[in-house]
Amino acid sequence: MNDILINTFSWIKNDWQSHKVRFLVEVLAWAISIGCAATMALTVPNPPLLAMYPVWILGCALYAWSSYTRKSFGMLANYLLLTTVDTVGLIRML
Repeated sequence: MNDILINTFSWIKNDWQSHKVRFLVEVLAWAISIGCAATMALTVPNPPLLAMYPVWILGCALYAWSSYTRKSFGMLANYLLLTTVDTVGLIRML
């Protein structure tokens, strides 16, 4: 168990050292994702979608940029599609 923690913290440290801006962008996108999920869970059945959609879109766009800088096609495709779907949803709602 100790080796798993040491390896995990080493991986995080290496990720931080290799691209600090991307690391911070990913942490921000993660916080946005958790914040939106918590907001949704706490406000059902009437979540504030008009306020949440732009935040979701921003988080997905941040993840898409991070995926691009990591050269991760699967993640990039996923987050570009989510950004598109959420943008369409926001436009339809407006």
